[in-house]
Amino acid sequence: MLARDEGRAADPGDALAGPVAVESRIGGASTVAIPCIAALVFRDRARAALRVAFPRRRARLLFARSGEELGTILRSTLADGVLVDLGSGGDDVNRALAFAREFPSLPFVGIAPLRGADGPALAGAAEHEFADVFTEGVDDAVLRSLITPVLFSARFACALREPPPALGLDAPLQRLAWRNVISHGGRPVQTGQLAATLGVTREHLSRSFASAGAPNLKRVIDLVRLLAAAELSKNPGYDVRDVARVLGFASASHLSSTSQRIVGTKPASLARLRAIDIVDRFSQGRGRSRGASDQGSRAPR
Repeated sequence: MLARDEGRAADPGDALAGPVAVESRIGGASTVAIPCIAALVFRDRARAALRVAFPRRRARLLFARSGEELGTILRSTLADGVLVDLGSGGDDVNRALAFAREFPSLPFVGIAPLRGADGPALAGAAEHEFADVFTEGVDDAVLRSLITPVLFSARFACALREPPPALGLDAPLQRLAWRNVISHGGRPVQTGQLAATLGVTREHLSRSFASAGAPNLKRVIDLVRLLAAAELSKNPGYDVRDVARVLGFASASHLSSTSQRIVGTKPASLARLRAIDIVDRFSQGRGRSRGASDQGSRAPR
């Protein structure tokens, strides 16, 4: 077991821009994409503050026991953000600082008591472009509200909140389904679960979503997952196998076949494409599957 599970105006090609609340009300039901946060925290006070700020129902906390283990977590799970205890110091914290350059799509956030001895660690956080640093004992009560908007899934959903016009998703049910799908940050989404959230049957959702020439729902789910894959592929810390793993594809080959089918390119080329480029490729006749019905994402159930 690797870690304890604790429960700008945007450029149209920019996959991540700005904050958004992850929780929304859809079709009378609440849909919540629970964020996953990796944490390298050794001091009891800082650990307690994180547990209070992110209870099990609000987030999944993965506590790493070393800098090396933190790297393993980041390459095996889609972490929406990384929390680093800058007050601990030492080689493990230095390794975590270096990870911020390897995974620029993930916000790295520091927490420290701001003692005089913490100066070098704070300078290191600034040098490695941490998203923010919070003061232990001062910011505890507002940690979640300050950190949530900068998390990967939140920014991903914000950037894609309005479906691209090329997809033709204009009906209310289509737009509600789209917003639910993007709230998961590229993770697998099952059409049955989505239909239950929206209060309709899967068959009705699939037929309604693909009406008026719109793409099939399964294809749109795969498109969103590839948009996330393209963003993560730009990170030096990920290779194709890592991207496939953290996004829940069965294998790198599964990611490759999905990429070829949805946008006509290999996964290694995704990093060179902007979100708008991927949508344009998808809109060129790749929005419809061969089957008459939409059976949902091919990710393992």
